[in-house]
Amino acid sequence: MSGSLNKVMLIGRLGQDPEVRNTQDGRSLCTFSIATSESWNDKNTGEKREKTEWHRVVVFNEGLVNIIQQYVKKGSNVFIEGQLQTRKWEDKDGIEKYTTEVVLQGFNSTFKMLDNRNSGSVDNNFSQDNAISDSSNFDSEIDDDIPF
Repeated sequence: MSGSLNKVMLIGRLGQDPEVRNTQDGRSLCTFSIATSESWNDKNTGEKREKTEWHRVVVFNEGLVNIIQQYVKKGSNVFIEGQLQTRKWEDKDGIEKYTTEVVLQGFNSTFKMLDNRNSGSVDNNFSQDNAISDSSNFDSEIDDDIPF
């Protein structure tokens, strides 16, 4: 096999309001967690069971960050597509820790709001500048002269 693929697609609900911060070089980034759940009936007891997984998401695309900050909140149902990335950090006691996150940045990342009240979507399969100008998908009032 000559290639590899690092792609994650999730549909889930935000467990908290998105947190927007700036990097040291002034770029905006957004972090939040998404819960995905699966449910089944236990074969032995017939009882309904559920398992929830939490996924940490980091968005580096400034256009997506602005849209998420405006329209997404705790409980929002979203679809994301990005890449897994593991980073190493030190806690306050100097112990090395690792965390794996779903990262949305650059090309090939997608963010879609699935709630009815947030029926817009942003597909970031284009440059960051286009993501900003494509935010017109979220205007609730369209003022045009087209009769149909």
